[in-house]
Amino acid sequence: MKLVGRMLSPFVRRVAATLNLYDMEWESWPLSTVSDMAEILKVNPVGRVPVLYLDDGETLVDSSAILDHLDELAGERALTPRGGPERRAVLHATAIALGTAEKSVSAFYEAKRRPEAMRWPDGLAMLTAQARGGFAALDAMLEGREHLALGRLTQADVTAVIALEFAETVLPELAENRTSRLSALRDRLNADPRFAGTKFTG
Repeated sequence: MKLVGRMLSPFVRRVAATLNLYDMEWESWPLSTVSDMAEILKVNPVGRVPVLYLDDGETLVDSSAILDHLDELAGERALTPRGGPERRAVLHATAIALGTAEKSVSAFYEAKRRPEAMRWPDGLAMLTAQARGGFAALDAMLEGREHLALGRLTQADVTAVIALEFAETVLPELAENRTSRLSALRDRLNADPRFAGTKFTG
């Protein structure tokens, strides 16, 4: 399999980390939405990453859709259970983590990518508040436990830690002083080279 997109993107990275945790073979095609948009449009008409090329040439787009397929391949090892209350618990926590990542990305684009004269301070303040609220909620969910759901590693943990590391890389103020438990989870996950090996290095 071939994964399109850079590891700076939390959406690309959550797929990469999951592929590694499932011990699946894949290669990286690190196209950037900033500098490689023409190439990305050839594989996704809306110009978004990640895109996953399957071994038979089929392509999948959107990280959640890709992860659903990978979970199916992983079977009992899936980081998101296939049904019932356990699935809902993981999906709930993952949705908070994914939403936090999305607001962090939007805040980054508003603060760092948009020309200064065109920035919208009120919009940035709202995005910042939403991201901070998400990180605070994730941290609170970890009170008294080591994982966000089910007492074991799930996709919620993977997505939450990747959201945190994205924010720490591009806008550290989004998460500071709000994530002591989430930071501890980050450290535990990064003890696994399959996870740590996907970290963006510039």
